[in-house]
Amino acid sequence: MQVPKQPTLTLADYQARVGTELGRSDWLTVDQGMIDRFADLTGDHQFIHIDPVRAAATPLGGTVAHGFLTLSLLGAMGMEMVPPLAGAAMIINYGFDKLRFITPVRSGGRIRGALTLLGVETKGPGQYLMRYAVTVEVEGADRPALAAEWLVMMVTVG
Repeated sequence: MQVPKQPTLTLADYQARVGTELGRSDWLTVDQGMIDRFADLTGDHQFIHIDPVRAAATPLGGTVAHGFLTLSLLGAMGMEMVPPLAGAAMIINYGFDKLRFITPVRSGGRIRGALTLLGVETKGPGQYLMRYAVTVEVEGADRPALAAEWLVMMVTVG
């Protein structure tokens, strides 16, 4: 299990930080091997992802990562960006709202996540739904690879 990079926050800390950026992940290189493995895992072998020669002849200029690969990497990036809630027994990916894939991630490109807390909602005893604005930045690009509202349920014990 990865150890979160962020300090543990109380519920009051979380509520006080609504509207602020909570963190950014480290840069991560998305290389062709990663793209190929994702293509094999998902069965999405579209040439723009796996055929450098054909992809070079498109406006993309080379192979690019699957949008869903970029999205899936938020799981690992989240461990670096999402501060743990004091007393949380588990954190559950609750889904996304307003997800958009904006800029392709070229093979060999570097990405990182950026996270802003939009809201904290009590869903039940010990259940707190955190709403984050998340972007995946592409090193050297003016626009992010993706932007979304990410919903994360934190469940406390007792």
